[in-house]
Amino acid sequence: MLIGIDLGTTNSAVAIWRDGEAVLVPNALGDFLTPSAVSIARDGQAWIGRPALDRLATHPQDTATSFKRLMGTASTTRLGGKVYKAGDYNAEDLSALVLGALAADVEALTGERPTEAVVTVPAYFNDRQRKATRRAGELAGLTVRRLINEPTAAALAFGLQDKGDREPFLVFDLGGGTFDVSVVEMFDGVVEVRASAGDNRLGGDDFDDALAAMARPRIDPAHRLNALPAPQREALLKRAAETCRRALGTASEAEFALVLGEERLAAVITEAEFESACEPLLRRLREPVVRALRDCAIDASELSEIVLVGGATRMPVVRRAITRLFGRFPNASVHPDHAVALGAAMQAALVGRDAALDEIRITDVCPFTLGVEVAEQDGHGGLQRGLFSPVIERNTPVPVSRMNTYSTLGDNQKTLEFGIYQGEAREVRGNVKLGHIAIPVPPRPAGEVSAQVRFSYDSSGLLEIDVHVPASGVERNLVIVDEEDRPGRKELDSRRAALAKLKFHPREEAGNVAIMARAERCYEDHIGDVRQAIGHWITLFAGALDTQDPRRIADARAMLVARLDEVEIVTPL
Repeated sequence: MLIGIDLGTTNSAVAIWRDGEAVLVPNALGDFLTPSAVSIARDGQAWIGRPALDRLATHPQDTATSFKRLMGTASTTRLGGKVYKAGDYNAEDLSALVLGALAADVEALTGERPTEAVVTVPAYFNDRQRKATRRAGELAGLTVRRLINEPTAAALAFGLQDKGDREPFLVFDLGGGTFDVSVVEMFDGVVEVRASAGDNRLGGDDFDDALAAMARPRIDPAHRLNALPAPQREALLKRAAETCRRALGTASEAEFALVLGEERLAAVITEAEFESACEPLLRRLREPVVRALRDCAIDASELSEIVLVGGATRMPVVRRAITRLFGRFPNASVHPDHAVALGAAMQAALVGRDAALDEIRITDVCPFTLGVEVAEQDGHGGLQRGLFSPVIERNTPVPVSRMNTYSTLGDNQKTLEFGIYQGEAREVRGNVKLGHIAIPVPPRPAGEVSAQVRFSYDSSGLLEIDVHVPASGVERNLVIVDEEDRPGRKELDSRRAALAKLKFHPREEAGNVAIMARAERCYEDHIGDVRQAIGHWITLFAGALDTQDPRRIADARAMLVARLDEVEIVTPL
């Protein structure tokens, strides 16, 4: 059985595709949301979900929450004094327990234990975080067939409500620990993600922290909370902050209160005070939106909808900030807590080729820039090393293949070495290293030998690097795929064969060759201003081909065809 899972920072959910629709699966308590919390006692007994969250205030040292923020890092958490993996549980272990509980809920409902899953991740998760999520699934006994970006899953749930065409809309996904935005368009059964951006360190937890920091001096001017162990103090403040924040969602003021020993510490917080305390967080919501719109060259006024997803979007302060940002009210028609899980189940049905979704296709984008480490002349006789040279830019539609050319920098250089990186920083030390590839080159004067470096990337996260030295004919190949998640040889060969079809420059595509030949013939057939104009059009089209961006090439080709049609109609043979 293939299921869809929303593995969230605060809450998780699971859904299945049944009788032509996505259906949420309740847990043992009858709830559709399972808190992403794990508590382990000293005797090894474990609680997952709501029971674990209820133990947070009384057993903070044995309980972990928000561990999704640690996914893909070396950070660990010690629970219950149990020795595990050098004494601690990492984010993969804790996430695996949550995933296992969700799978058990599906088995309780259907009588069948699921073995495969589509799992959602924040759009801005990097390669390490995505691989860690896959490993968490494997630890839970689930083969992760596909990772799908959370706003993309939400867009599926929103866009497939009526399966009609939709102008570009923006999915604004603010959850408990992460913030993502995606610009999405639907046409002819294709759900196309145009761009994604986000902040992996911004969510409802941060608003709770801001509220607690503001309220603490008012409820505890004598600093009596400092006498408590840090885990217990933080758990009490967090619980009080969450309760107060939820109350401010429906009232202009609410009480921030907690019990310390025999005394109740409390203060009244107004909505205006809360908004003021959260102002730095609200400002951070703007940059990912601007980046996504800039990357796909869409103006905010062109968006048909601003779709809200994620529990934190319920906050009035957030909705007011969104309204100010876009100059209009957002769309809250989808369930903020359920949409991502429902979209994951829809993606699972697409992966399983369910007949009800035969005419639906989904395209996504590469969330991070992929490139190589290079050195450049600094103009003063020296070299600037450790610089990042992009090959595939972020928000490029996938699957995709791109090629850059690099030359030797030293006389008689014998090898060219390329570190493979993912990220947006100018220096590679600020990015994530994915691998390394080296290739021998003929020893010649600096700059005379070059290597063509091609990156090919698919929707499953498979990255293949091909390096070719024209001067010698030598080639090298590297496939970036996590060893623990390596697909079988047959599947890997199939995916690589699909990528191989992309490995040619757009100049070589038959349609582009034909229109370029037509344009050059028109150029030869005319003189004066008409010839000059045709030459300019050819230059613009050649520039579009060099970008290797399918959308730009298609737009430029359509424009060139239209202009050539006008010329040939005005001056027929």
